Amino acid sequence: MDIRIVDYQSTTAAGINVAALRTAIKQQSSGLRYNKFPNCDIDTYVGQVQQIEDIELGAWQSRNNALAALGLEQGSIMPNIKSLISKYSAHRIGIAIGSSTASIDRTEYAYQELNDGKLSEHFKQPEIHHPGAPSQFIAYYTGIRGPAVTVNTACSSSAKVFATASRWLSSGITDAVLVGGVDSLCLSVLYGFHSLQLLSSQKCRPFDRERDGINLGEASAYALLTRPDPSIRDSGICLLGYGESSDAHHMSHPHPEGLGAKLAIEQALASAQLSYDDIDYINLHGTASRANDAIEGKLISNMFTKDTLCSSTKALTGHTLGASGITEALIAIDSMKQNIAPASSNLDTLDIELDFTIVKKNIKKNLHHVMSNSFGFGGNNCCLVFGKAPQQT
Repeated sequence: MDIRIVDYQSTTAAGINVAALRTAIKQQSSGLRYNKFPNCDIDTYVGQVQQIEDIELGAWQSRNNALAALGLEQGSIMPNIKSLISKYSAHRIGIAIGSSTASIDRTEYAYQELNDGKLSEHFKQPEIHHPGAPSQFIAYYTGIRGPAVTVNTACSSSAKVFATASRWLSSGITDAVLVGGVDSLCLSVLYGFHSLQLLSSQKCRPFDRERDGINLGEASAYALLTRPDPSIRDSGICLLGYGESSDAHHMSHPHPEGLGAKLAIEQALASAQLSYDDIDYINLHGTASRANDAIEGKLISNMFTKDTLCSSTKALTGHTLGASGITEALIAIDSMKQNIAPASSNLDTLDIELDFTIVKKNIKKNLHHVMSNSFGFGGNNCCLVFGKAPQQT
């Protein structure tokens, strides 16, 4: 498999573009702040993107769409989209977006302002109040007219979009694909995770022996994928392999032995034609929950050697749910371009039951192959493997 990544951008609470996120990683500066989300009194920290508060989108208005639009305006994503439209036509470019909440934030406000059981005029937005809203809005915003899907497999949603794009490109359905993920904070998510007793009242501590829960965040992130083409200047990074599985062990608890996650990792390595020893760095799912970290940590301890560097970056961004897959994949990609394995921020002491090399401080190292893990509710798992393009190695 050789799918080229032309461009990529990420917007999180740690930074509204890749350059800002790169600085946050270098300085280990977290975007988590004490929760002041409107109408929410949960004792926790969140990764809230303040820059979206004043974005106006008319009939397309929602917090999620504002976040999607902000992300699309970062860096050279939009100019590159326009360039690919000019080269291939709008109908030969696809959209695959991961999201777990779509625009439910807007629907919450609509219900709060019901008038005699009826929607107020400004909430009559049929293009907003449905699960496929993110890809529909992004098609409108970018002018892309090819196949468009919104993937919702919980926290693996925006990792699986890379697999979707790879299949579309390999089969000739499209000539380019805009993959992405966008999920915004809303009351349903905050109180939902609170009801599961998964939220921490402090800044999260992935894989630390004193960890006690997660922090939620919001993000939008994108990557443009094509087949190799000498006429297209790309980022020098390839999608080499992916693995997908669904063990369906439990609605919210991972399989106790991580069987589905293990299968996804094995599939990703097989499709990339790489061995465990070839992986230089893994961006772990690492939510900071007691169960998830223990299961993923033991799995990594058993499958990889201590030469493989590992970290979770959720203490910088928060757990961005449906946007976490691509957000953390792009962190892994950028780490490879910068040759810096990012630290697992807010880690004091690694859980005594785990035995793998977790990065406590940024490490300068030549990275050739990186992996990103995304393990979601319902046993939805996805693992991605990236490498430097042949001319870069």
